[in-house]
Amino acid sequence: MKISGFQWVLFAVFGIGALVGLFVFATYTSKSNNTSAIGTVVIWGTLPSSAMEATLIAATGIDPSLKSVSYVQKDSATLPTDLASAIATGAAPDLVLASQEELQPLTKFITPIPSATLSQSTFTNAFIAGAGIFATRGGTGYYGVPFLVDPLVLFSNRAILQSTGIARPPTSWEALTGLVPNIAILTPSRQITRGLIALGTYTNVHNARGILSTLFLQQGVPVSGYSTGGVIAANLGLSTTVGRAPGPAVLGFYTQFADPSKISYTWNSSLPNSQQSFLSGDLALYLGYVSEARYLRSANPNLDFSVSVVPQPSTSQLKSTYGLIYAFMAPRGAKNPAGAYQAAVLLTNSAEQIAAAANTGLAPATLNQLSSVPTDPVGVVAYTEALYTRGWLSPAPTNTDSVFSGMIGSVISGRLSLQSALVSAEQSLTALLQQ
Repeated sequence: MKISGFQWVLFAVFGIGALVGLFVFATYTSKSNNTSAIGTVVIWGTLPSSAMEATLIAATGIDPSLKSVSYVQKDSATLPTDLASAIATGAAPDLVLASQEELQPLTKFITPIPSATLSQSTFTNAFIAGAGIFATRGGTGYYGVPFLVDPLVLFSNRAILQSTGIARPPTSWEALTGLVPNIAILTPSRQITRGLIALGTYTNVHNARGILSTLFLQQGVPVSGYSTGGVIAANLGLSTTVGRAPGPAVLGFYTQFADPSKISYTWNSSLPNSQQSFLSGDLALYLGYVSEARYLRSANPNLDFSVSVVPQPSTSQLKSTYGLIYAFMAPRGAKNPAGAYQAAVLLTNSAEQIAAAANTGLAPATLNQLSSVPTDPVGVVAYTEALYTRGWLSPAPTNTDSVFSGMIGSVISGRLSLQSALVSAEQSLTALLQQ
């Protein structure tokens, strides 16, 4: 077993912390601080069970001390209530594997890792910058150990692009918008028979939550953040930068693609789900998570598509995209918190990270492993984007969808102005975040 310097630091600090009582896991029962004495560890997670079970089998082949680590897949929508019930009945798992989209609803059930065990310098030197979202308020520790990253990427139908003389997918939003007249096919009555990209509506845009989050983050709108009253939504309509109002610009940019009066019109609410449209060959570009590549390939083996990075604003000097950043978190009431922590740390080892990325189709969360670019073209994009993947502290995904869907619907229907829709969404998000 090869252990990185980061892991030796974690193990050493963990051992010291356990001895002097700094480690917060009150139910600590391990008889040894030896890394081979992990014991039985049950993980509840939102990643597919087949991928995680294959990962654990591969990881056990690398390090036999992980042989008693098991995985149970859970529905992200019910994970907080399932965990609350398990804690109440003394049946809590030892680890929870979930993304930052589930973090806010889960925080009341998670035991943070104190900074005495996992320091800020160790964390920032080991993991991607976007993983900092797992830091506790005030910098007193971290809610989890980052594991994998599922960034939003751009899928392109090669046949459509090449037949219209386009050699490569667009790398900027401005370039993308300019492709609409060349690729979109509309009937005389403005019915869309082939679209460029699914943007503008919400319910039939697969991953609309992630797409809107990407646009906000790229414009410097954090969407949410800590305040004296807890977590609140950011000022979506305004910015601290004088003369800029990126929120309305984001909303206006997004909704223009569903406006029949605009030259950028290429999508509407009567069309099928965007993922299905892309699979059917009726959509040139599709924004999805890199983990979808395997599904798209198996769902339509005849579809010739490529994977590239998400477009960026042409004037931006720093790249960013939204993605799901998964971390191992220790719930209250875990029977083997010490072993669970050690298992989580071991799974950040290079060999284990390679196995996890290969079996899940995601990217590692560790900087050491991301410095070794894979040969697989999809993996190259995933590894590249993982470095600048970001997220935000959000309500439960279904609640966020409800707010974002209402915001988009009110604009494209003309019920509210861009500014009014953003203010309403901000108020709704804040109310949900403070529940």
